[in-house]
Amino acid sequence: MIVQAKISEFLSVLIPVSSDGTSHGRQGLQRLLLLRSFVTAASVLAVIALQVFSTLIIPITFITYLIAGILLSLLIGYRRLTASNFISNFGLFCHILVDVFFLIVLLLNTGGASNPLISYLLVLLALTATLLPQTYVNIFSVGCTIIYTSFLLLDLSSDNGMAMSQESEVVTFQLHLVGMWVIFLVSAILISVLITRMANAIKIRELNLAKARENELRNEQLVAIGTLSAGTAHALGTPLSTMAVMLTDLDNLSIEELKAGDIKSDISLLRHQVARCKNSLTQLTRYYNKDKPEEIENVSLEAFADDIQDYIVNIHPASSTDFHIDGKLESIVTSNLSVKHAVINIIENAIKAAHSNVDVHFTITKDLPCKFEISIKDDGPGIPSDIMEKLGEPFISRQKESMGLGIFLANAAIERLGGSIEVLNKKEGGALSVIRLPQPVP
Repeated sequence: MIVQAKISEFLSVLIPVSSDGTSHGRQGLQRLLLLRSFVTAASVLAVIALQVFSTLIIPITFITYLIAGILLSLLIGYRRLTASNFISNFGLFCHILVDVFFLIVLLLNTGGASNPLISYLLVLLALTATLLPQTYVNIFSVGCTIIYTSFLLLDLSSDNGMAMSQESEVVTFQLHLVGMWVIFLVSAILISVLITRMANAIKIRELNLAKARENELRNEQLVAIGTLSAGTAHALGTPLSTMAVMLTDLDNLSIEELKAGDIKSDISLLRHQVARCKNSLTQLTRYYNKDKPEEIENVSLEAFADDIQDYIVNIHPASSTDFHIDGKLESIVTSNLSVKHAVINIIENAIKAAHSNVDVHFTITKDLPCKFEISIKDDGPGIPSDIMEKLGEPFISRQKESMGLGIFLANAAIERLGGSIEVLNKKEGGALSVIRLPQPVP
Protein backbone atom coordinates (compact mmCIF):
# COMPACT_ATOMS: atom_id res chain seq x y z
CA MET A 1 0.00 0.00 0.00
CA ILE A 2 2.87 2.39 0.78
CA VAL A 3 4.50 1.71 -2.59
CA GLN A 4 1.18 2.26 -4.38
CA ALA A 5 0.67 5.52 -2.50
CA LYS A 6 4.15 6.70 -3.50
CA ILE A 7 3.49 5.81 -7.14
CA SER A 8 0.16 7.64 -7.05
CA GLU A 9 1.85 10.68 -5.52
CA PHE A 10 4.53 10.60 -8.25
CA LEU A 11 1.92 10.27 -10.99
CA SER A 12 -0.15 13.09 -9.54
CA VAL A 13 2.82 15.38 -10.15
CA LEU A 14 3.24 14.24 -13.74
CA ILE A 15 -0.40 14.04 -14.77
CA PRO A 16 -1.73 17.40 -15.91
CA VAL A 17 -5.18 18.21 -14.54
CA SER A 18 -6.43 21.56 -15.74
CA SER A 19 -7.73 23.76 -12.93
CA ASP A 20 -7.18 27.24 -14.34
CA GLY A 21 -8.35 26.92 -17.95
CA THR A 22 -4.97 25.69 -19.19
CA SER A 23 -5.17 22.71 -21.56
CA HIS A 24 -3.79 19.32 -20.55
CA GLY A 25 -1.52 19.33 -23.59
CA ARG A 26 0.03 22.62 -22.54
CA GLN A 27 0.74 21.37 -19.05
CA GLY A 28 2.16 18.14 -20.47
CA LEU A 29 4.49 20.06 -22.78
CA GLN A 30 5.68 22.16 -19.85
CA ARG A 31 6.67 19.03 -17.94
CA LEU A 32 8.24 17.42 -21.00
CA LEU A 33 10.43 20.48 -21.56
CA LEU A 34 11.40 20.53 -17.88
CA LEU A 35 12.37 16.86 -18.11
CA ARG A 36 14.35 17.47 -21.31
CA SER A 37 16.16 20.41 -19.68
CA PHE A 38 17.01 18.35 -16.61
CA VAL A 39 18.32 15.38 -18.61
CA THR A 40 20.38 17.68 -20.85
CA ALA A 41 21.94 19.48 -17.88
CA ALA A 42 22.73 16.17 -16.18
CA SER A 43 24.28 14.81 -19.39
CA VAL A 44 26.49 17.89 -19.78
CA LEU A 45 27.75 17.47 -16.23
CA ALA A 46 28.41 13.77 -16.86
CA VAL A 47 30.36 14.51 -20.06
CA ILE A 48 32.47 17.09 -18.24
CA ALA A 49 33.15 14.64 -15.41
CA LEU A 50 34.15 11.86 -17.84
CA GLN A 51 36.37 14.23 -19.77
CA VAL A 52 38.21 15.29 -16.61
CA PHE A 53 38.37 12.09 -14.58
CA SER A 54 38.16 9.28 -17.19
CA THR A 55 40.40 7.99 -19.95
CA LEU A 56 37.42 7.20 -22.22
CA ILE A 57 37.47 8.86 -25.61
CA ILE A 58 34.38 11.06 -25.88
CA PRO A 59 33.26 12.49 -29.26
CA ILE A 60 33.15 16.09 -28.03
CA THR A 61 32.28 17.56 -31.41
CA PHE A 62 29.33 15.22 -31.88
CA ILE A 63 28.11 15.80 -28.30
CA THR A 64 28.34 19.57 -28.81
CA TYR A 65 26.23 19.46 -31.97
CA LEU A 66 23.71 17.18 -30.26
CA ILE A 67 23.36 19.48 -27.23
CA ALA A 68 22.98 22.46 -29.57
CA GLY A 69 20.13 20.64 -31.33
CA ILE A 70 18.47 19.86 -28.00
CA LEU A 71 18.75 23.50 -26.88
CA LEU A 72 17.19 24.57 -30.17
CA SER A 73 14.29 22.16 -29.60
CA LEU A 74 13.83 23.59 -26.10
CA LEU A 75 13.67 27.09 -27.53
CA ILE A 76 11.09 26.01 -30.10
CA GLY A 77 9.07 24.25 -27.39
CA TYR A 78 9.01 27.28 -25.11
CA ARG A 79 8.05 29.51 -28.04
CA ARG A 80 5.20 27.10 -28.70
CA LEU A 81 4.07 27.49 -25.09
CA THR A 82 4.02 31.27 -25.28
CA ALA A 83 2.29 31.32 -28.67
CA SER A 84 -0.80 29.32 -27.71
CA ASN A 85 -2.75 28.21 -24.68
CA PHE A 86 -4.00 25.04 -26.37
CA ILE A 87 -1.78 22.15 -27.46
CA SER A 88 -3.37 19.05 -28.97
CA ASN A 89 -2.50 15.49 -28.05
CA PHE A 90 -0.92 14.99 -31.47
CA GLY A 91 1.23 18.09 -31.00
CA LEU A 92 2.42 16.85 -27.62
CA PHE A 93 3.14 13.41 -29.12
CA CYS A 94 5.30 15.04 -31.80
CA HIS A 95 7.31 16.84 -29.12
CA ILE A 96 7.91 13.49 -27.38
CA LEU A 97 9.09 12.03 -30.68
CA VAL A 98 11.71 14.81 -30.81
CA ASP A 99 13.28 13.29 -27.68
CA VAL A 100 13.19 9.88 -29.33
CA PHE A 101 14.98 11.29 -32.38
CA PHE A 102 17.80 12.77 -30.31
CA LEU A 103 18.13 9.51 -28.38
CA ILE A 104 18.37 7.47 -31.62
CA VAL A 105 21.07 9.81 -32.96
CA LEU A 106 23.00 9.46 -29.71
CA LEU A 107 22.74 5.66 -29.68
CA LEU A 108 23.84 5.35 -33.31
CA ASN A 109 27.10 7.08 -32.42
CA THR A 110 27.73 5.76 -28.91
CA GLY A 111 27.26 2.00 -28.73
CA GLY A 112 23.66 1.22 -29.71
CA ALA A 113 21.94 -1.36 -27.52
CA SER A 114 25.03 -1.65 -25.32
CA ASN A 115 24.63 1.98 -24.25
CA PRO A 116 22.64 2.13 -20.96
CA LEU A 117 20.95 5.33 -22.14
CA ILE A 118 18.71 3.18 -24.35
CA SER A 119 16.63 2.59 -21.22
CA TYR A 120 15.60 6.25 -21.40
CA LEU A 121 12.98 5.03 -23.86
CA LEU A 122 11.13 3.64 -20.83
CA VAL A 123 11.11 7.09 -19.23
CA LEU A 124 9.59 8.58 -22.37
CA LEU A 125 7.09 5.72 -22.52
CA ALA A 126 6.06 6.35 -18.90
CA LEU A 127 5.66 10.04 -19.67
CA THR A 128 3.51 9.21 -22.68
CA ALA A 129 1.38 6.89 -20.57
CA THR A 130 0.66 9.65 -18.06
CA LEU A 131 -0.03 12.41 -20.58
CA LEU A 132 -1.71 10.88 -23.63
CA PRO A 133 -4.60 8.52 -24.47
CA GLN A 134 -4.15 4.77 -24.81
CA THR A 135 -3.85 4.85 -28.61
CA TYR A 136 -0.74 7.02 -28.49
CA VAL A 137 0.69 4.87 -25.70
CA ASN A 138 0.26 1.70 -27.74
CA ILE A 139 1.87 3.26 -30.82
CA PHE A 140 4.78 4.59 -28.79
CA SER A 141 5.27 1.27 -26.98
CA VAL A 142 5.42 -0.68 -30.26
CA GLY A 143 7.77 1.92 -31.74
CA CYS A 144 10.13 1.76 -28.76
CA THR A 145 10.20 -2.03 -28.96
CA ILE A 146 11.06 -1.87 -32.68
CA ILE A 147 13.83 0.67 -32.01
CA TYR A 148 15.35 -1.40 -29.22
CA THR A 149 15.09 -4.62 -31.24
CA SER A 150 16.77 -2.96 -34.24
CA PHE A 151 19.71 -1.77 -32.14
CA LEU A 152 19.97 -5.23 -30.55
CA LEU A 153 20.10 -6.98 -33.94
CA LEU A 154 22.77 -4.52 -35.15
CA ASP A 155 24.93 -5.21 -32.11
CA LEU A 156 24.49 -8.98 -32.38
CA SER A 157 25.43 -8.98 -36.07
CA SER A 158 28.54 -6.90 -35.39
CA ASP A 159 29.59 -9.22 -32.56
CA ASN A 160 29.41 -12.29 -34.86
CA GLY A 161 32.40 -11.01 -36.82
CA MET A 162 34.78 -11.01 -33.85
CA ALA A 163 37.64 -13.46 -33.40
CA MET A 164 37.01 -16.99 -32.20
CA SER A 165 39.28 -16.42 -29.19
CA GLN A 166 36.79 -13.96 -27.91
CA GLU A 167 33.83 -16.23 -28.59
CA SER A 168 33.10 -16.92 -24.90
CA GLU A 169 33.09 -13.24 -24.02
CA VAL A 170 30.97 -12.44 -27.06
CA VAL A 171 28.35 -15.03 -26.09
CA THR A 172 28.22 -13.68 -22.54
CA PHE A 173 27.80 -10.13 -23.76
CA GLN A 174 25.13 -11.19 -26.24
CA LEU A 175 23.21 -12.89 -23.45
CA HIS A 176 23.48 -9.69 -21.46
CA LEU A 177 22.08 -7.65 -24.34
CA VAL A 178 19.24 -10.12 -24.91
CA GLY A 179 18.45 -10.07 -21.18
CA MET A 180 18.30 -6.26 -21.24
CA TRP A 181 15.97 -6.46 -24.23
CA VAL A 182 13.66 -8.90 -22.44
CA ILE A 183 13.55 -6.64 -19.38
CA PHE A 184 12.83 -3.66 -21.62
CA LEU A 185 10.00 -5.54 -23.37
CA VAL A 186 8.38 -6.60 -20.07
CA SER A 187 8.74 -3.09 -18.65
CA ALA A 188 7.20 -1.56 -21.77
CA ILE A 189 4.18 -3.87 -21.51
CA LEU A 190 3.71 -3.14 -17.81
CA ILE A 191 3.97 0.61 -18.34
CA SER A 192 1.56 0.53 -21.28
CA VAL A 193 -1.05 -1.37 -19.29
CA LEU A 194 -0.68 -0.53 -15.60
CA ILE A 195 0.65 3.03 -15.63
CA THR A 196 -1.93 4.11 -18.19
CA ARG A 197 -4.77 2.73 -16.09
CA MET A 198 -3.40 4.32 -12.93
CA ALA A 199 -2.95 7.62 -14.76
CA ASN A 200 -6.54 7.54 -16.02
CA ALA A 201 -7.81 6.70 -12.53
CA ILE A 202 -5.92 9.63 -11.04
CA LYS A 203 -7.19 11.99 -13.75
CA ILE A 204 -10.77 10.91 -13.07
CA ARG A 205 -10.25 11.28 -9.32
CA GLU A 206 -8.80 14.79 -9.65
CA LEU A 207 -11.59 15.87 -11.97
CA ASN A 208 -14.22 14.48 -9.59
CA LEU A 209 -12.58 16.28 -6.67
CA ALA A 210 -12.56 19.52 -8.65
CA LYS A 211 -16.25 19.12 -9.46
CA ALA A 212 -17.01 18.29 -5.81
CA ARG A 213 -15.18 21.43 -4.66
CA GLU A 214 -17.13 23.54 -7.16
CA ASN A 215 -20.42 21.99 -6.03
CA GLU A 216 -19.52 22.57 -2.39
CA LEU A 217 -18.76 26.24 -3.02
CA ARG A 218 -21.97 26.62 -5.00
CA ASN A 219 -23.99 24.94 -2.24
CA GLU A 220 -22.39 27.17 0.40
CA GLN A 221 -23.36 30.25 -1.58
CA LEU A 222 -26.91 28.98 -2.02
CA VAL A 223 -27.22 28.17 1.69
CA ALA A 224 -25.84 31.59 2.60
CA ILE A 225 -28.33 33.38 0.36
CA GLY A 226 -31.07 31.05 1.58
CA THR A 227 -30.28 31.92 5.20
CA LEU A 228 -30.47 35.63 4.49
CA SER A 229 -33.62 35.17 2.41
CA ALA A 230 -35.29 33.33 5.27
CA GLY A 231 -34.31 36.13 7.64
CA THR A 232 -35.57 38.72 5.18
CA ALA A 233 -38.86 36.85 4.89
CA HIS A 234 -39.25 37.03 8.67
CA ALA A 235 -38.30 40.71 8.60
CA LEU A 236 -40.93 41.47 5.97
CA GLY A 237 -43.69 39.33 7.45
CA THR A 238 -44.58 41.42 10.50
CA PRO A 239 -44.45 44.89 8.85
CA LEU A 240 -46.55 43.66 5.94
CA SER A 241 -49.10 42.12 8.31
CA THR A 242 -49.26 45.38 10.29
CA MET A 243 -49.75 47.40 7.13
CA ALA A 244 -52.42 45.01 5.87
CA VAL A 245 -54.44 45.34 9.10
CA MET A 246 -54.12 49.13 9.18
CA LEU A 247 -55.00 49.54 5.50
CA THR A 248 -58.02 47.28 5.95
CA ASP A 249 -59.22 49.40 8.88
CA LEU A 250 -58.67 52.60 6.91
CA ASP A 251 -60.45 51.17 3.88
CA ASN A 252 -63.52 50.38 6.01
CA LEU A 253 -63.82 54.00 7.14
CA SER A 254 -66.16 56.33 5.29
CA ILE A 255 -65.03 59.61 3.75
CA GLU A 256 -66.53 61.57 6.62
CA GLU A 257 -64.77 59.36 9.20
CA LEU A 258 -61.47 59.79 7.36
CA LYS A 259 -61.91 63.58 7.38
CA ALA A 260 -62.95 63.68 10.99
CA GLY A 261 -60.39 61.17 12.29
CA ASP A 262 -56.72 61.82 12.97
CA ILE A 263 -54.96 59.43 10.61
CA LYS A 264 -51.63 61.26 10.73
CA SER A 265 -50.24 58.79 13.25
CA ASP A 266 -51.45 55.86 11.15
CA ILE A 267 -49.71 57.24 8.06
CA SER A 268 -46.52 57.74 10.07
CA LEU A 269 -46.66 54.14 11.29
CA LEU A 270 -47.27 52.87 7.75
CA ARG A 271 -44.31 54.87 6.49
CA HIS A 272 -42.17 53.44 9.28
CA GLN A 273 -43.17 49.89 8.34
CA VAL A 274 -42.45 50.55 4.64
CA ALA A 275 -39.00 51.86 5.60
CA ARG A 276 -38.30 48.66 7.52
CA CYS A 277 -39.31 46.51 4.53
CA LYS A 278 -37.12 48.59 2.25
CA ASN A 279 -34.20 48.29 4.66
CA SER A 280 -34.54 44.50 4.76
CA LEU A 281 -34.56 44.28 0.96
CA THR A 282 -31.58 46.65 0.76
CA GLN A 283 -29.62 44.38 3.09
CA LEU A 284 -30.44 41.36 0.94
CA THR A 285 -29.39 43.18 -2.26
CA ARG A 286 -26.19 44.50 -0.68
CA TYR A 287 -25.37 41.03 0.60
CA TYR A 288 -25.90 39.46 -2.84
CA ASN A 289 -23.81 42.07 -4.67
CA LYS A 290 -20.88 42.10 -2.24
CA ASP A 291 -17.59 40.67 -3.48
CA LYS A 292 -17.23 38.79 -0.20
CA PRO A 293 -20.74 38.25 1.13
CA GLU A 294 -19.57 35.86 3.81
CA GLU A 295 -16.79 38.12 5.08
CA ILE A 296 -16.41 37.60 8.82
CA GLU A 297 -16.44 40.64 11.09
CA ASN A 298 -15.36 41.05 14.69
CA VAL A 299 -17.75 43.24 16.68
CA SER A 300 -18.21 44.01 20.34
CA LEU A 301 -20.57 41.88 22.41
CA GLU A 302 -22.68 44.97 23.15
CA ALA A 303 -23.04 45.90 19.47
CA PHE A 304 -24.01 42.36 18.49
CA ALA A 305 -26.62 42.08 21.25
CA ASP A 306 -28.01 45.55 20.50
CA ASP A 307 -28.52 44.69 16.81
CA ILE A 308 -30.48 41.56 17.72
CA GLN A 309 -32.49 43.33 20.43
CA ASP A 310 -33.38 46.34 18.26
CA TYR A 311 -34.66 44.07 15.53
CA ILE A 312 -36.81 41.90 17.85
CA VAL A 313 -38.22 44.87 19.78
CA ASN A 314 -39.20 46.75 16.62
CA ILE A 315 -40.55 43.79 14.67
CA HIS A 316 -42.22 42.04 17.65
CA PRO A 317 -43.18 44.90 19.98
CA ALA A 318 -45.96 42.86 21.60
CA SER A 319 -43.71 39.95 22.58
CA SER A 320 -42.26 39.63 26.06
CA THR A 321 -38.60 39.01 25.26
CA ASP A 322 -35.90 39.68 27.86
CA PHE A 323 -32.28 40.17 26.82
CA HIS A 324 -29.33 39.62 29.16
CA ILE A 325 -25.60 40.11 28.57
CA ASP A 326 -23.35 37.96 30.79
CA GLY A 327 -19.86 39.27 30.19
CA LYS A 328 -17.87 42.38 29.39
CA LEU A 329 -19.68 44.62 26.93
CA GLU A 330 -16.45 45.37 25.09
CA SER A 331 -15.69 41.68 24.48
CA ILE A 332 -15.12 40.90 20.78
CA VAL A 333 -17.26 38.23 19.08
CA THR A 334 -17.20 36.72 15.59
CA SER A 335 -20.22 37.36 13.39
CA ASN A 336 -21.57 38.10 9.93
CA LEU A 337 -24.95 38.93 8.46
CA SER A 338 -25.99 35.27 8.06
CA VAL A 339 -25.26 34.53 11.72
CA LYS A 340 -27.36 37.48 12.88
CA HIS A 341 -30.28 36.28 10.76
CA ALA A 342 -29.79 32.75 12.12
CA VAL A 343 -30.02 34.01 15.73
CA ILE A 344 -33.05 36.16 14.89
CA ASN A 345 -34.70 33.17 13.19
CA ILE A 346 -34.37 30.99 16.30
CA ILE A 347 -35.57 33.80 18.61
CA GLU A 348 -38.64 34.32 16.41
CA ASN A 349 -39.39 30.58 16.53
CA ALA A 350 -39.22 30.80 20.34
CA ILE A 351 -41.57 33.83 20.35
CA LYS A 352 -44.11 31.92 18.27
CA ALA A 353 -43.91 28.87 20.55
CA ALA A 354 -43.85 30.73 23.90
CA HIS A 355 -46.92 31.17 26.11
CA SER A 356 -45.75 34.44 27.62
CA ASN A 357 -42.00 34.94 27.87
CA VAL A 358 -38.69 34.37 26.06
CA ASP A 359 -35.26 34.81 27.66
CA VAL A 360 -32.17 35.49 25.54
CA HIS A 361 -28.71 35.34 27.16
CA PHE A 362 -25.46 36.44 25.49
CA THR A 363 -22.54 34.82 27.32
CA ILE A 364 -18.75 34.61 26.95
CA THR A 365 -17.72 31.29 28.50
CA LYS A 366 -14.70 31.12 30.78
CA ASP A 367 -13.79 27.59 29.72
CA LEU A 368 -10.85 27.06 27.36
CA PRO A 369 -11.15 27.54 24.51
CA CYS A 370 -13.49 30.47 25.09
CA LYS A 371 -16.78 30.44 23.22
CA PHE A 372 -19.56 32.91 22.57
CA GLU A 373 -22.88 31.36 23.62
CA ILE A 374 -26.38 32.56 22.86
CA SER A 375 -29.13 30.73 24.76
CA ILE A 376 -32.81 31.18 23.91
CA LYS A 377 -35.38 29.85 26.40
CA ASP A 378 -39.16 29.90 26.02
CA ASP A 379 -42.03 28.76 28.25
CA GLY A 380 -43.97 27.03 25.50
CA PRO A 381 -45.02 23.39 25.18
CA GLY A 382 -41.60 22.26 23.96
CA ILE A 383 -40.68 20.49 20.75
CA PRO A 384 -42.58 17.27 19.92
CA SER A 385 -40.46 14.14 19.85
CA ASP A 386 -41.17 13.44 16.18
CA ILE A 387 -39.96 16.93 15.25
CA MET A 388 -36.97 16.71 17.61
CA GLU A 389 -35.72 13.54 15.89
CA LYS A 390 -35.61 15.28 12.51
CA LEU A 391 -34.58 18.71 13.76
CA GLY A 392 -31.97 20.28 11.48
CA GLU A 393 -33.29 18.61 8.35
CA PRO A 394 -34.94 20.75 5.67
CA PHE A 395 -38.74 21.02 5.31
CA ILE A 396 -39.48 20.09 8.94
CA SER A 397 -42.07 22.37 10.57
CA ARG A 398 -45.15 22.31 12.80
CA GLN A 399 -46.64 25.33 11.04
CA LYS A 400 -48.49 24.96 7.76
CA GLU A 401 -47.41 28.40 6.53
CA SER A 402 -43.74 27.63 7.13
CA MET A 403 -41.39 25.82 4.73
CA GLY A 404 -39.38 24.36 7.61
CA LEU A 405 -36.03 25.73 6.44
CA GLY A 406 -35.29 28.05 9.36
CA ILE A 407 -33.33 25.68 11.63
CA PHE A 408 -31.66 24.00 8.65
CA LEU A 409 -30.36 27.30 7.23
CA ALA A 410 -29.46 28.66 10.65
CA ASN A 411 -27.45 25.54 11.43
CA ALA A 412 -25.62 25.82 8.10
CA ALA A 413 -24.72 29.48 8.76
CA ILE A 414 -23.45 28.73 12.27
CA GLU A 415 -21.41 25.71 11.15
CA ARG A 416 -19.63 27.76 8.47
CA LEU A 417 -18.12 29.83 11.29
CA GLY A 418 -17.10 26.70 13.22
CA GLY A 419 -20.02 26.90 15.65
CA SER A 420 -22.89 24.62 16.61
CA ILE A 421 -26.55 24.68 17.62
CA GLU A 422 -28.02 22.50 20.38
CA VAL A 423 -31.78 22.27 20.93
CA LEU A 424 -33.44 20.45 23.83
CA ASN A 425 -36.63 20.38 25.88
CA LYS A 426 -36.48 21.56 29.51
CA LYS A 427 -37.88 19.43 32.31
CA GLU A 428 -40.02 22.27 33.62
CA GLY A 429 -41.41 22.87 30.14
CA GLY A 430 -40.44 24.87 27.12
CA ALA A 431 -37.45 24.59 24.82
CA LEU A 432 -33.84 25.73 25.09
CA SER A 433 -31.67 26.53 22.08
CA VAL A 434 -27.95 27.13 22.58
CA ILE A 435 -25.81 28.64 19.82
CA ARG A 436 -22.05 28.35 20.31
CA LEU A 437 -19.57 30.34 18.24
CA PRO A 438 -15.76 30.36 18.51
CA GLN A 439 -14.12 33.42 20.01
CA PRO A 440 -11.76 35.36 17.72
CA VAL A 441 -8.06 34.98 18.51
CA PRO A 442 -6.84 38.21 20.15
